[in-house]
Amino acid sequence: MAGNTFGTLFRVTTWGESHGPALGAVIDGCPAGLDLNEDDIQQALDRRRPSKGVASTSRVEKDQVEILSGVFEGQTTGTPISLLVRNADARSSNYDDLKDIFRPGHGDYAYWKKYGIRDWRGGGRASGRETVARVAAGAVARKLIVAAGIDVIAYTKSIGKIVIDPKSLTQDQNWKDSVLRNVLYCPDPIAAAAMEEKLAVVRKEGDTLGGVVGILIQGCPAGLGEPVFDKMDADLAAALMSIGTVKAVEIGDGCTVAVKKGSQVNDPMDAKGFTKNSAGGILAGITTGQDMVLRVYCKPIPSITLPQQTVDLDGQKRSIKIPGRHDICVIPRIVPVCEAMVCLVLADHWLRQKAVRL
Repeated sequence: MAGNTFGTLFRVTTWGESHGPALGAVIDGCPAGLDLNEDDIQQALDRRRPSKGVASTSRVEKDQVEILSGVFEGQTTGTPISLLVRNADARSSNYDDLKDIFRPGHGDYAYWKKYGIRDWRGGGRASGRETVARVAAGAVARKLIVAAGIDVIAYTKSIGKIVIDPKSLTQDQNWKDSVLRNVLYCPDPIAAAAMEEKLAVVRKEGDTLGGVVGILIQGCPAGLGEPVFDKMDADLAAALMSIGTVKAVEIGDGCTVAVKKGSQVNDPMDAKGFTKNSAGGILAGITTGQDMVLRVYCKPIPSITLPQQTVDLDGQKRSIKIPGRHDICVIPRIVPVCEAMVCLVLADHWLRQKAVRL
């Protein structure tokens, strides 16, 4: 299967399936001398694990990472870093009745048409479980960019029709800490409470909800990104769109620029720098040194217990209810995945920039 490697200089290959023995990542291109241990990676994986909140699955995986290579005495050696996370709580029998049926909204039909074979146990490679490898690799990338002064934080902007108050990001100086403490990674406690109530109702209905993840990047120097095909915004969008649940990505003013005038969209400058940030910190595919602002739109999880119409491998009509243990909303568990993909892009472009200018 092609397409499992991401990046140019900081390259990551992920492997593994939802119900296989393990998942993992191989990182090639990480510079030598970076302080790194399993605890650094484990913190990120713990954020991705199911919480005790109403949105999460009952599948309990410890997601304990093992560093197999590329680190010696707490420092990277410059050789490939191999990371392993074992599966311990897979229950493949939950999917026995679905092995000949295409689940609506899943990748079953597309995988079948492409390969003529598919792993029906929880979705195999198309499962959200695959993202555990991304988060592990992203934790290494974060260590690299933090050393360069770059900070990345993602948060829950909305779930369903419930949206945070934008003032929650400006009035509270400690809103980033609030995000990390909140079970939904939501900076607005009032909106978070409403989200949990709504999720409880939707769970009882047998349905699911989507949402929007906000991402803020601070401290990124000007000049990262390539001006033509490898634009910073293009690579960020590609990275985030590679997450299975993501259907759209906005940067800066996003889709609203289509109905604005140039005078409204252009970012003026004075002696101190930019006075506005419509562009979201990127111009001509290159970072400006301003805050980078992104929004990621995620679809509802397709595994629902409501009856759905579909067909089997023989094209016969079938009605199914999907069993198993599933999240009710991909948010908040997708929040650390979004952060990881952004960190991978920034680490790659930071190394690329060091290669083109002294």
